[in-house]
Amino acid sequence: MAEQEGATGGGTGFFAHLDGLVASAELVVDRPKGSRHPRVPEAIYPVRYGYLEGTTGGDGDGVDVFVGDASDAGVVGVFLTADLLKRDVEVKILLDCSPQEIEQVHHLLNDVLEIGGLLVPRR
Repeated sequence: MAEQEGATGGGTGFFAHLDGLVASAELVVDRPKGSRHPRVPEAIYPVRYGYLEGTTGGDGDGVDVFVGDASDAGVVGVFLTADLLKRDVEVKILLDCSPQEIEQVHHLLNDVLEIGGLLVPRR
């Protein structure tokens, strides 16, 4: 029951687990800010984008991370995405992202890549 209450009470445990994952894994940035998406050239990354080495996301690769410029903000939320072309669902971590950067990532995911980014902010 306590686990269920935590899930509806802001996800404190979930974000604590993400903090641990980020702290214990090497962040690999393979798409610098301003770079183009490899399959969708009109999609330009508004922040750095990469993955956590040694983790596994919904697509079988490392857990995806968008990295902003708000130093020491930590994990500020996640985007949940559903890609109909790849037929996968993923959690994409927002690390050190400002509110403006979150809006830019939201635009990229929803309006450009069209993979339905649903924001789950840390509270």
